[in-house]
Amino acid sequence: MASAFPDRRTLVLFDVDNTLTPARLPVSQEMLALLRALRKKVVTGVVGGSDFVKISEQFTVPGAAPLVEEFDYAFGENGLTAYKLGKPLPSQSFIKFLGEEKYKTLVNFILHYVADLDIPIKRGTFVEFRNGMINVSPIGRNASHQERLDFLAYDQQHGVRAAFVKVLQEKFSHYGLTFSIGGQISFDVFPNGWDKTFCLNHVADEKFEAIHFFGDKTHKGGNDHEIFADPRTIGHTVTDPADTMRQLKELFNL
Repeated sequence: MASAFPDRRTLVLFDVDNTLTPARLPVSQEMLALLRALRKKVVTGVVGGSDFVKISEQFTVPGAAPLVEEFDYAFGENGLTAYKLGKPLPSQSFIKFLGEEKYKTLVNFILHYVADLDIPIKRGTFVEFRNGMINVSPIGRNASHQERLDFLAYDQQHGVRAAFVKVLQEKFSHYGLTFSIGGQISFDVFPNGWDKTFCLNHVADEKFEAIHFFGDKTHKGGNDHEIFADPRTIGHTVTDPADTMRQLKELFNL
């Protein structure tokens, strides 16, 4: 099959939060311009754990085209929702994998755990159901930007999410699920193998000469770790969007 990208044989994939944008905030004009310059040299793709609507919102800024037009590949929920050159690719479903009864047992346990959790503040939306995963937040996804930062600092000190994940791993070890901490306030729950490496299934047919991945949560247990460490990719750890831009300029002479 002929390649859709005959002149560009390198693929560069990016995490979203704290890699291309501040967490849950819009992309900067400077980053957008750099990504457009990069796309002239390589194939580009974005792979986020959030659902596609949320990722798209972060790229809805003045002068920007829709997300699926700014990148060659756009992956929501680790690639369970996928686009190539603006066209949708086949998707997967968490609920079909797990079944309603198992899902209900899992969610009931999570909500009981959150109810008994003693943390400084709680807001709302503690479990967010997505197409290919659930996202669990001890503080709740309705937290403000400042409340997210405050919780992150508290979590780094007290290990709230890590302890939560450990309990779930033990209680639901027979479910075949991965529990992956990412972002500032939450962790994702999805079937084993449905981490960010899942998106690589969608690019295999192109037989790229090299696949680079940039992400901030590349440590073991972070939601960028599996794709960062995968033998099919060349992994790059970044600390924030400014660091991503610095590394891109150096690596690709931008």
